[in-house]
Amino acid sequence: MTIIGWIVLGLIAGAIAKILLPGKDPGGLVGTTLIGIAGAVVGGWLSAKVLDRPITKNFYDLPTWGAAIGGALVLLIIYRILFGDSRR
Repeated sequence: MTIIGWIVLGLIAGAIAKILLPGKDPGGLVGTTLIGIAGAVVGGWLSAKVLDRPITKNFYDLPTWGAAIGGALVLLIIYRILFGDSRR
């Protein structure tokens, strides 16, 4: 998958993570978007290294999407813990 593919995947994964984890984020829309992109990359990398699941070149691979959404969720939770309380 190209870098543009990872960015698009990250944008969508960030939006899905935001839907699954509603609340105010300290960084707003831009911060959540960047976290989604970073989560997609980190989730894909961890999936390849830790789970021995190679990253495919197919944009529609369900495990790649799962890893991207999971990575975005984890980074969003860490971001909220470090930089702000979403319940205020």
